[in-house]
Amino acid sequence: MAVIGSGVLFLVLLFAVLTSGPPGTAEAEELRGLLPESLLFIAAGLANITVILLISVTVVERLLRRAYRQLVRALSAAALGYVLVLCLNAALIALTADMLPGFLSASDAGGIASSPLHAYLAAVTAYLRAARPVQLPRVAGAMTLGIAVTAASVVLSGYTTVVSLLLTFLIGLICADLVFYLVGSGAQAPLRPRLDRELSRFGMEPLSLTPRGGDAEGNQHFVAETVGRRLDVVLLRADMANGVWKRLLTRIALRDPAAPPVLLGVRRRVEHTALLEYAAGAAGAATPRLLAVGELDLGTAVLVREHVRSRALGDVTDDTFDDAFVDRIWDELRLLHRHRVAHRNLSAATIALRADGRVMFTGLSTGTIAAGPLALSLDTAALITTIALRVGPRRAVASAVRSAGTETVAATLPFIQGAGLPLALRRALRAHRTLLGRIREEISLVAPDAPAQAAKVERMRPRAVVSVVAATVVGLVLAYQLTGVDLSTIRNPSAPWAWGALAMSLACMLAAALSLIGFSPVRIALWRTLLVQFAASFIRIATPAGLGSLAINTRYLARSGATTPEAVAAVGVSQLAGLITHVPLLLLFAYLAGTAYPGGDFAPSLALLIVAGALSLVVAAVLALPRLRRALLARARPYFRGVLPQLLDLIQQPRRLALGMGGTLLLTFSFVLCLYFSVVAFGHDPGVVAIGVVFLAGNAIGSAAPSPGGIGAVEAALIGGLTAVAGVPAAVALPAVLLFRVLTFWLPVLPGWAAFSHLQRVEAI
Repeated sequence: MAVIGSGVLFLVLLFAVLTSGPPGTAEAEELRGLLPESLLFIAAGLANITVILLISVTVVERLLRRAYRQLVRALSAAALGYVLVLCLNAALIALTADMLPGFLSASDAGGIASSPLHAYLAAVTAYLRAARPVQLPRVAGAMTLGIAVTAASVVLSGYTTVVSLLLTFLIGLICADLVFYLVGSGAQAPLRPRLDRELSRFGMEPLSLTPRGGDAEGNQHFVAETVGRRLDVVLLRADMANGVWKRLLTRIALRDPAAPPVLLGVRRRVEHTALLEYAAGAAGAATPRLLAVGELDLGTAVLVREHVRSRALGDVTDDTFDDAFVDRIWDELRLLHRHRVAHRNLSAATIALRADGRVMFTGLSTGTIAAGPLALSLDTAALITTIALRVGPRRAVASAVRSAGTETVAATLPFIQGAGLPLALRRALRAHRTLLGRIREEISLVAPDAPAQAAKVERMRPRAVVSVVAATVVGLVLAYQLTGVDLSTIRNPSAPWAWGALAMSLACMLAAALSLIGFSPVRIALWRTLLVQFAASFIRIATPAGLGSLAINTRYLARSGATTPEAVAAVGVSQLAGLITHVPLLLLFAYLAGTAYPGGDFAPSLALLIVAGALSLVVAAVLALPRLRRALLARARPYFRGVLPQLLDLIQQPRRLALGMGGTLLLTFSFVLCLYFSVVAFGHDPGVVAIGVVFLAGNAIGSAAPSPGGIGAVEAALIGGLTAVAGVPAAVALPAVLLFRVLTFWLPVLPGWAAFSHLQRVEAI
């Protein structure tokens, strides 16, 4: 199809070059009279926002399914379609001396991205065909409808012609098929013939080969039946490096003796695994015997082991799990440790009971040889924890003392901590958060002289890593943005616009008070509520963004007569209202920032695409990363608990709901106008819409920053947004943002302190 479409496209464009002439404006005027341009503008805007949101949905879906090749294919097709249209438009304009024929161009307006061919429509068409969201048929249908609405709006506005649109769609389809050919569908060459040949080379010709899924590191497992025995086959591929990334992050977080080897490259992974398994076998441990190591191609290796009938530790019944069985587990670990072999991945998933009654260790790929005392102590701590999860801390510690001795167990006490334990074990401990503390208590009873202070196995905590990285990034961004900026301009703002910005900053306080009054379950006075908002401004200089105002508003409602659950729910509803208005306003401002109404091409702006892409990545990260998802839920749950009953109560009181939502919207627009007036005060007018995009995006970034009030992050985001999105020179963006932050963050601190002191004296908070 790509070849046929390319031929048709070439012939049509050649005909256009040979028949160049003035565009047909009469037909365009007739089309413009069919429907009001305002209606077309609204329809195209809603359609574009819908298509962009649905593209974001498919991006998140592909990321969650880890279909990276499909995502790259779809995005590459869209980019190719956009770039190809730009090149073709430029070539047509140059070859026809800006005299495009009437069947391609209906208007003199438009830039290189939309006349005569429409780059946006070509890109979304290419994306839709390349993505092929068959798992989401309604999404595909809605995207097709949105593209059709935008195309109809462009034609009915007299901006382009039907022939141009058909060629645009044809380019999108051609680009999708071309990318399919270049990138491929991601299908791998059949494994069975290659595995058969490799096993036959070892003299192990398979009769059958049964897939058994994968492991945590992305390796594929098979069971091969041969004439004389059954084999376990593990396939290691260079493009399956899940375990490598986990070990790399662990290596960064932990000190060298406690960190596992990174093992970059499939050959190093295979060599290390084979070395550990041979070392374990030489130590006399009951690990599955490694029979052969092979290679299917340059990036794919295969390990062949004997198949041992066994049961995982989690499948062992309580009757079998007696003291004698636990002692046998310790005996196997002592064999490894006696030969300086550390397992480093002990958990219920890597300990099994063989059919002959002997305990067996698996998953040695992350172990170490010539292991030092620290690595061996971490192994001991992991095994004590694994056994304690099954039989309790007392029996686990008692078994360790019987097998390893009191001295060894006492030396293990500093390592009974989450850091340094295998990932699978840390996940199992999430449902038993007090278990490590109870294990430490049991060890202290057995060995009172054991060192109680936890060993320092971490280089730094994850929170410290995030803070350092955030501070470094913010500092670099600010340093780059301040290069060549004349700081003296901060002294010369226009007084009327500066006073207007001050008025808007005061309006922010009033809006926040009105919003809280609307959502409050009890009657509260406007004046006192306004004082509470100033007091919140004083509190937030020492708390992360948003937390100070949440706490003081909750306290204020509770002191005003609301029960604690009602107060928490009311503040939660106000936060939910802010979220409900923030995201649509951000998308709306982003869309309006790039429109050229009237007579525009109805293509969404670059700002909208950036915002949608960023939101997609954030949503995908929250959904795909359990730790991030749990942290977000843990932070939000206290404020949104009981929100539904409060919402139902608000729906029955329209005045309260209107006041609360009105205050929320007024708060957002007041901030936007304050920033807009601050920019205009220094002699540059980028437009309110562009400022709206910058503020809403910068405010979201600042809310996620761990610094009090988002200090540093907000300034960097706003300055970067003003220069990149709104086109404001850095010499204007810097003083404007500083003025905005002085008016909205620092100036209310002093009256906020007075309000806080007064409210405490009258016991209002």
